[in-house]
Amino acid sequence: MLEEYRIEGRRAAEIAASVERGVGEGELRPGAHLPPLRELAVTLGVNPNTVAAAYRILRERGVIETAGRRGSRVRARPASTPREEIRVEAPPGVRDLAQGNPDPALLPPLAPVLAEAAARADRSPVLYGGPPVTEELARAARAAFDREGVPPGPLAVTSGALDAVERVLAAHLRPGDPVAVEDPGWSSLLDLIPALGLRPVPVAVDEDGPLPGPTGDALRAGARALVVTARAQNPTGACVSPARAEELRAVLAAHADVLVVEDDHGGAIVDLPLHPLSGHTRHWALARSTAKAYGPDLRLAVLTGDPVTVDRVQGRLRLGPGWVSHLIQSTVAALWREGAVDTAEVARSYGARRSALIAALAARGVRACGRSGVNVWVPVPDETGAVARLLHSGWAVAPGARFRIEAPPGVRLTVSTLAPGDIEPLADAIAAAVRPPRARRQD
Repeated sequence: MLEEYRIEGRRAAEIAASVERGVGEGELRPGAHLPPLRELAVTLGVNPNTVAAAYRILRERGVIETAGRRGSRVRARPASTPREEIRVEAPPGVRDLAQGNPDPALLPPLAPVLAEAAARADRSPVLYGGPPVTEELARAARAAFDREGVPPGPLAVTSGALDAVERVLAAHLRPGDPVAVEDPGWSSLLDLIPALGLRPVPVAVDEDGPLPGPTGDALRAGARALVVTARAQNPTGACVSPARAEELRAVLAAHADVLVVEDDHGGAIVDLPLHPLSGHTRHWALARSTAKAYGPDLRLAVLTGDPVTVDRVQGRLRLGPGWVSHLIQSTVAALWREGAVDTAEVARSYGARRSALIAALAARGVRACGRSGVNVWVPVPDETGAVARLLHSGWAVAPGARFRIEAPPGVRLTVSTLAPGDIEPLADAIAAAVRPPRARRQD
């Protein structure tokens, strides 16, 4: 059953650690079955309750799953096997559309604003005991949230969107709690959920965001939290529309105890308005990050939410990093000043690339979606074959398995670096990869 790997330990924690070590080292592959409780207890010479406790620890950490009489097995994608490993490396001469990066040419120059922030720090150094959020950043963020209809709430600053989501979930949930997530959805989030010991509950999405029916089903089935991407959803480019927001608010009205977490990482690269779900349940949070607009190394997200949630996040930050660098906060605040960055032009540029590719694919009978952001999602009948054929044609794309739980196969293409002359050759390659020529019949 376990081939040559031998589980060891006398205590529950030791047994669980032995299994995790086997998974991390690749000795226990995803899908590998674990011995029945009593069988492993006899092998190790321990009480069956000890093995049961070890398996419970592993389930809560997202390492294994149990399917009744079929026993326990290593999760198909355990927390220690990140989805980022499901990737295609672009060899020399192949265009890389798989990484999800912004276009470097559309990133703002940072030297002037960094120099301004450094000069301010020289004049007034930040010392222990200072406020965790700079006044300038708080003022700019709050003004934007007010314009967009985000409910009033205190502010916190974290090191990016995923850090914000992790801290909010940890503030309210316990290991084993189910969390409703978009499917397909952000691969890092789908890794994070089991890493926190939580259980992902997939919710289908279309171009307008999570579907109300599956969302309601997930909440009625006991999901304690719902994580939604407001705009530029990864990988589909979905954006929550006004009508969809109303439908989802109606669903949430019957689940006031559900924690709602909104990720608005695409705010500065999207020309579609925000339609927030925040404020319609007792506990909520909305995070706006800067990586896609200003570069992945400028890691900052402004978080707002209900007072209890933000207070818990701030309290945990005080026990760890304390605060996000005021140099970074001042830099972002400067970029948020009116007219500092032409966000409309950035959004138009990405939109033109997405629209051109989607239209070219439609002309070839290939369906694709990408309403906002930097990605286009193409459903395919054979994901592995499509990725391989595109690679052979000179294009590296992201396998949909990185982003899916139960959703049908697909591939994600990042349009950031596409030039107008790339569209037609790429569309031809995708059409050929999605519908490869049938083998000739033998006479």
